[in-house]
Amino acid sequence: MRVTWITDDDAPAIVEYGTTSGQYPLSATGNTTTYSYVLYKSGNIHDAVIGPLKPNTTYYYRCSSNPKREFSFRTPPATLPFKFVIVGDFGQTGWTESTLKHIAAADYDMLLLPGDLSYADFIQPRWDSYGRLVDPLASARPWMVTEGNHEIEKLPLVETEPFKAYNARWRMPYDAGASPSGDNLYYSFDVAGGAVHVIMLGSYTDYDTGSAQHSWLRRDLAAVDRGRTAFVVALVHAPWYNSNRAHQGEGDAMRDAMEALLYGVRVDAVFAGHVHAYERFARVYAGKEDPCGPVYVTIGDGGNREGLADKYIDPQPAISAFREASFGHGRLEVVNATHALWTWHRNDDDEAVVADQVWITSLAASPACHRSKSKM
Repeated sequence: MRVTWITDDDAPAIVEYGTTSGQYPLSATGNTTTYSYVLYKSGNIHDAVIGPLKPNTTYYYRCSSNPKREFSFRTPPATLPFKFVIVGDFGQTGWTESTLKHIAAADYDMLLLPGDLSYADFIQPRWDSYGRLVDPLASARPWMVTEGNHEIEKLPLVETEPFKAYNARWRMPYDAGASPSGDNLYYSFDVAGGAVHVIMLGSYTDYDTGSAQHSWLRRDLAAVDRGRTAFVVALVHAPWYNSNRAHQGEGDAMRDAMEALLYGVRVDAVFAGHVHAYERFARVYAGKEDPCGPVYVTIGDGGNREGLADKYIDPQPAISAFREASFGHGRLEVVNATHALWTWHRNDDDEAVVADQVWITSLAASPACHRSKSKM
């Protein structure tokens, strides 16, 4: 587990930890960096990798030997079932606070975020306030993220390096695992002992054929053994399928470049953000319903300050199964090697009401899809 924290003052990049509150027999020392953005200078950004850790175990830890703050987190299980929370376009509004409250109300193992985190939009102290906002949840479970357009933060002539704050603050395991990408903007990892493979793609770095990301994705997918990996899911920011009037067509070029690769290994589901609403599609490939294609879900309804995207294309396309412009979050529970339950929870419901749900059957368990795959 990588632990990242920020201090105003100089402090050691050390994490002390153990399985009993107040006792920290183990420790790991990491690195400290800073970044500057126009007139802003960040605090000291520390990160350290701790482990090896036991699965499904609560660890207590403190950062920089600070005796005033003890944190705890639970490691993910090494076997199924496995519970993901998935939500994009968070921001830091009252709506965001409501989403976080709803997420915290039920247990989960890991949070996946398909881009647009803080909505700092060049105002760097907003990255700090966002960190404080999500701190209670992000310190207790793994949060795995990929970038959105609001993370780019380029300013002509003044700040020419994109993703400066994002890369400094949200370091993902792009250099680890069986398929290192070499770039923090896209990477992959396994959970539940390899039963689920998660691919985090970058909508705002080159994805065309021949690009570094495209070549890495080909290598990553080629290494997936669907006899061992029950589910494969991918996250992007700009949706590849979208019947909302907002951001129409913005994911099309990436879809054209990569859709066939995902279809070739029978990726089970693709989750996106960007559009501030919820939409679930049927299994789709090349614009048509296809039993061997992924289920596409837009989940960009975390609570950002730009509000909801409430205008849809009418009539509703046949491939669009459910759509609603409400803030909320989704949960993907991979129950066993053949079935996963996807549920969407809107914030309007004070109680834990499921507004949409569907069982997703692993394409690895579909003989018909593997027969057609062999003929491709």
